[in-house]
Amino acid sequence: QLRLVESGGGLVQPGGSLRLSCTASSDTLNSYAIGWFRQAPGKEQEEVLCISNIGEVANQADSVKGRFTISRDNAKNTVWLQMNSLNPEDTGVYTCAATLYHCPTNTNRYYRWGQGTQVIVSA
Repeated sequence: QLRLVESGGGLVQPGGSLRLSCTASSDTLNSYAIGWFRQAPGKEQEEVLCISNIGEVANQADSVKGRFTISRDNAKNTVWLQMNSLNPEDTGVYTCAATLYHCPTNTNRYYRWGQGTQVIVSA
């Protein structure tokens, strides 16, 4: 069954950038849409971006517009979340999740989740 592993988190100063990776094992990503979620301390989890199995981007959170982008390389079994102009409100645990084919309108459709990677934006 599909297994997702996130990497690339860490501590970054405000205004900085990070690129998170979501890498699949035990299956290929070719048939899966991948969504990136984050959960800030004391807040509910929110979806920030999704990319379908054929590269269509959807479900972008207003708070990341113009700053975050999502991309994928199915040959590398990896989806990336490029985060620029980071601010302290971007601090949280970032998790990728998978569902078949299309980015869903209901986040309950995601059924494979990674363990998450911590992002801390602080001076």
